[in-house]
Amino acid sequence: MTQTTDSATAEYAPRRRRRIHRAWIVAAVTFVTIIGGAAFNSLPGLLIEPLHARFGWSYGEIGFAVSLDMALYGLSAPFAAALMDRFGIRRVVVVALGAVATGALASIWMTASWQLMLYWGLLVGLGTGSMAMAFSATVTNRWFVARRGLVTGILTAAGASGQLVFLPLCAWIVDRHGWRPASVTVALAALVVVPFVWLLMRDHPADVGLAPYGGAYVEKPAPATGAAARAVRVLFDAARTGPFWLLAGSFAICGASTNGLIRTHFIPSAHDHGMQITAAASLLAVIGFFDIIGTIFSGWLTDRFDARRLLAVYYALRGVSLLFLPMLMAPTVQPSMVFFIVFYGLDWVATVPPTLALCREQYGEDSAIVFGWVLASHQVGAALVAFLGGVARDMTGSYDVVWYASGALCATAALMALVIRRKQGEGAPAVVG
Repeated sequence: MTQTTDSATAEYAPRRRRRIHRAWIVAAVTFVTIIGGAAFNSLPGLLIEPLHARFGWSYGEIGFAVSLDMALYGLSAPFAAALMDRFGIRRVVVVALGAVATGALASIWMTASWQLMLYWGLLVGLGTGSMAMAFSATVTNRWFVARRGLVTGILTAAGASGQLVFLPLCAWIVDRHGWRPASVTVALAALVVVPFVWLLMRDHPADVGLAPYGGAYVEKPAPATGAAARAVRVLFDAARTGPFWLLAGSFAICGASTNGLIRTHFIPSAHDHGMQITAAASLLAVIGFFDIIGTIFSGWLTDRFDARRLLAVYYALRGVSLLFLPMLMAPTVQPSMVFFIVFYGLDWVATVPPTLALCREQYGEDSAIVFGWVLASHQVGAALVAFLGGVARDMTGSYDVVWYASGALCATAALMALVIRRKQGEGAPAVVG
């Protein structure tokens, strides 16, 4: 009898060991949450032309509202990371989703540009900023020890997945029914995610009696008080170090050449050359598809290679592609444009896993908050180009100068990444099985 019992135990023990770790469930909920919150990011490029036609607002005026959203998205991220330490991930994210839904829904009644800035800029900016990459960094740092680079890549790709899902849908809605139903769709997308967050998200592995994936069990720390003060203190401490400014500066260029440039101005620029808005939106959605592949692969590479060299390669390739873009614009989608979309998509946010890895290497336990401030610089760069790109279009009637300037900036970012010094005693990344 004992022998039979032992045989049964031996038979079923491997199955218990293969049980999915709760960390992967939390990562899946985080992925879905970012998709829901990122739905709004599909709208600005689609709505510039309809709002310009409906209200007569200039490209610069609309671009300023988009830039306010992007700036607040970035500036709220480090405080959101600190608030998650104080009040928990679930509470902060649920409130953030509510802010996004409120701003998107309220915008359907706006009649003045200041309302656009209030709803899109303030409410949606604060809400999406609280679910930004600092959210991903907090989840990754708490729930994973092994596979951090891979998980970072997967969660970063969630934003692109939202773009892949919502861009074609919102473009079709805007084309057939106008911009207001598209705003309602975004509000509903944010609200649908709330039950998943509240029921399945957990703040810390110790809440369910587990160790982080690939690590040893640690007790849940007491809630951190003075969240805002801590965020500012971490900023001042990090600002005394050279790597922070190099990371922040290069990531500002990353934001300028992605969210501020392509996401905001690609569709109206393509429309200037005679391309239909739905066709241009479909191209952006394809960028989102290849972004998922590129970002996850970048996470895998970050676990194995020098993050500084990866960043330099990513920025250099992006800069070269942007220099060619003005020559590829046409009324119809040509093979050369498809090649650009695929190439650029693979590089879109591949910069995130190595940037986060460098923050973790340099700043340890404060890395999520430091990355929040680095992300703030990313969004400030995006905000400047979202606004200045619209101004350039108003003044010159073309976006060409913006593409060329962004390509040159990417070359600067590549050089900045290469001169970041490794922290004393740090070696090459270890391959984690």
